[in-house]
Amino acid sequence: MRVNSWNGWDPLRHVLVGRADGTMVQAPEPAVQRDFPADGFPLGTYGPMPEEMTAAANEQLDAFAVQLAARGVQVSRPTPIDFSQPVSTPDWEHPTGFGCMPPRDVLITVGNEILEATMCYRSRWFEYLCYRPVLQELFEADPDMRWEAAPKPRLTDASFVPGFWNEYQTLSKAEQLARVAEHDLVLTEEEPLFDAADIARFGVDLFVQLSLVTNRKGVDWLRRHFPDHRVHEVTFTNTHPLHIDATWVPLRPGLVLHNGERPADPELVKYFEVNDWQVVEAVQPASWKHHPRLSFCSPWLAVNILNLDPRTVCVEAEEVRLAEQLDGLGMEVVPVPFRAVGPFGGGLHCATVDIWREGGLEDYFPNRCGRF
Repeated sequence: MRVNSWNGWDPLRHVLVGRADGTMVQAPEPAVQRDFPADGFPLGTYGPMPEEMTAAANEQLDAFAVQLAARGVQVSRPTPIDFSQPVSTPDWEHPTGFGCMPPRDVLITVGNEILEATMCYRSRWFEYLCYRPVLQELFEADPDMRWEAAPKPRLTDASFVPGFWNEYQTLSKAEQLARVAEHDLVLTEEEPLFDAADIARFGVDLFVQLSLVTNRKGVDWLRRHFPDHRVHEVTFTNTHPLHIDATWVPLRPGLVLHNGERPADPELVKYFEVNDWQVVEAVQPASWKHHPRLSFCSPWLAVNILNLDPRTVCVEAEEVRLAEQLDGLGMEVVPVPFRAVGPFGGGLHCATVDIWREGGLEDYFPNRCGRF
């Protein structure tokens, strides 16, 4: 057992796959609000996800773990805690936790280091505990592993813009996009905040999306923490930016998949192109009713894919058009039934954390360009 991963495409040898057990519909909090009136969870209500949905999600997660193991990939799993219990600190109390299906939100592997992100949802404050048994096992097995945790934020009211959601929902799309461009969103700059899933790893270059869960101070903390990397602050034209891995998706050196519904900063595109990268716009998802029940995910979860190596990629089984597009780009596509997992926090990439990929640190962007 070892820890090593510098990008999202080198051959995968060990991976963490999440679990749906005990996942909760979150109670409203400063950073997030869930509103599912058609399913009995209108804004202000919360509670466990329906048992039949949890069972269906776990069935697909377990089958995915078996599928990966059959391809020679070692699989680890988290240990769920009781997410229905209240979460509290000396500064605040929240009715429940959330779950441990999307480990990608909490953990990122950079080289021989696994870093625990800050997390800005109060409901996810103790979620890191689910992964501690795996991390402790890795720490004991690999003498070169670095186990790090970003400063735990206080998440007092000072970290959030008061009344943000009520105001934001009244704005036009153009006004919302203007706010996104200025990064004038729900988080203040009181303290460093970031989700690990807002970081895209390309060897020496780390691209960090400013979003509803990642602020500038979080990017600054990452820049100081990884002084040997180029840490880039990026934004996309998206009214509800949340995690980069359904927007800007590396496939292999020289090829990145882009969600065209969320245009990238032209300077970012140019940075890739002057370094001989091809930026390909992804086809639209197969279904715009991606998850009809209790889902906070966009249909663009379709491009939330997992590379097994530079030529092999796991894609949700119903996304036939995307599979055909990737096949045309020279990829072997592994179809994975995963629709039932979406309401629990994401797709194939969200549901995993790569612990060990073969390969070393490389500079894929030798040419500087603009502000990058």
